[in-house]
Amino acid sequence: MSNPFDVIIIGSGPAGYVCAIRCAQLGLSTAVIEQSSGVNNQPLLGGTCLNVGCIPSKALLDSSQRYADATGHLSEHGIGVGEVTLDIAGMMARKEKIVSQLTGGVSGLLKHNGVTVITGAAMLMSGREVAVTSGEGEVAHYTADHVVLAAGSEPAAIPPAPIDGERVVDSTGALCFDAVPERLGVIGAGVIGLELGSVWARLGAEVVMLEAMDQFLPNMDEQIAAESAKIFAKQGLDIRLGARVTGAEVDADGVSVSYTHQDSSVTERFDRLIVAVGRTPRTEGLFSADSGVTVDERGFVFVNDYCATEAPGVYAIGDIVRGPMLAHKGSEEGVMVAERIHGKAAQLNYEVIPSIIYTHPEVAGVGKTEQELKSEGVEYKAGTFPFAAIGRAQASGETDGLVKILSDAESDQILGAHVVGPSAADLVQQIVIAIEMAASTEDLQLMVFGHPTMSEAVHEAALAVDGRAIHMVNRAKR
Repeated sequence: MSNPFDVIIIGSGPAGYVCAIRCAQLGLSTAVIEQSSGVNNQPLLGGTCLNVGCIPSKALLDSSQRYADATGHLSEHGIGVGEVTLDIAGMMARKEKIVSQLTGGVSGLLKHNGVTVITGAAMLMSGREVAVTSGEGEVAHYTADHVVLAAGSEPAAIPPAPIDGERVVDSTGALCFDAVPERLGVIGAGVIGLELGSVWARLGAEVVMLEAMDQFLPNMDEQIAAESAKIFAKQGLDIRLGARVTGAEVDADGVSVSYTHQDSSVTERFDRLIVAVGRTPRTEGLFSADSGVTVDERGFVFVNDYCATEAPGVYAIGDIVRGPMLAHKGSEEGVMVAERIHGKAAQLNYEVIPSIIYTHPEVAGVGKTEQELKSEGVEYKAGTFPFAAIGRAQASGETDGLVKILSDAESDQILGAHVVGPSAADLVQQIVIAIEMAASTEDLQLMVFGHPTMSEAVHEAALAVDGRAIHMVNRAKR
């Protein structure tokens, strides 16, 4: 058995590699174990996010939006273009270049910080012993004072629509099409489905989204979800709620999808089908039965508020533990765990983690939704402001959507904020800071916001909480 490390981290995604870097910064001897490998057995660092998730999908979202602008929106700005051609291979090459640059950057950061990178499939045994099986089947054993599980997640599958990698694909396969499908089906109208559906709709596909739930974006604020649905419908996304897929038959020309909708049985024909019904924690084979680590009925590792498992010295972070599967949530858990291993009393405020959908316009939220406040019996105030009344939005031609701010009726402390519209992700981050600092809407009202900017919508929404918005007619507060 080799010499022990202070910390061994299993998984090199945003949770794992960030944890490793912070551990190394704190002077801890650290190793990261990554199962995935590429050319010459080099580890594929960065996890799902960098390789087949957040980054490549955003690259395609950006490229596809530029194509949509060139083919349909530049004329509004008095810009005429000639024939616009679509080079899918070139678009994919750009995506891969970005992925390569970022994963290479992670490799460089780990090396610079003195983190040891080990390639192989890791299993945690009892006593914080980690067995690593290489691609050739050789097994090495390592020990550490602390072990951090950060194995990430994988696309969820459903029996009625098994993945074949060609006609029926998961989110990974949907990032690699070599041509635009004429007609594309998407099972699931959540974050992943909306983003992938948007990419291919902008590039010319007819997109039908089949969502089993009767409510659109149930975890978002209801008003924002309803406004988003209107915008997506206007963009041509055909979102069918309450559509439960019962089967999918693949042939040489496409796939026939059967589903129930509004008490009727329906069969639709698609060139390709994306299964985007969420993700599941990657915990199978991650630890032995005697490791001391336990999971819940959905396969998530059981941890306390500080990501410690029931096994002494073992932590779990990121997608394999409770809470939203978000790269930024996992990264901050990684920092918290590194700090705690080093003896610091670090903690993470799980109430202030933003959620973002990178459609166009973006949809984002943080804190409590209005329906949550109602169900909890909290007395609150609400203020909304439309982007259509913002000068910068008008100048940019980005007038869809609104900003919504919720605050406590008595203390005025901000409880949540939700946005659909241009730069929603960045605008919500302003409210993340405000909530973390226990700010009130009055604090935002008294701040000076640059003009003309999209962030003025935040200022006006804060003013609207008290019926004081300047650039719209205020409704009487009850």
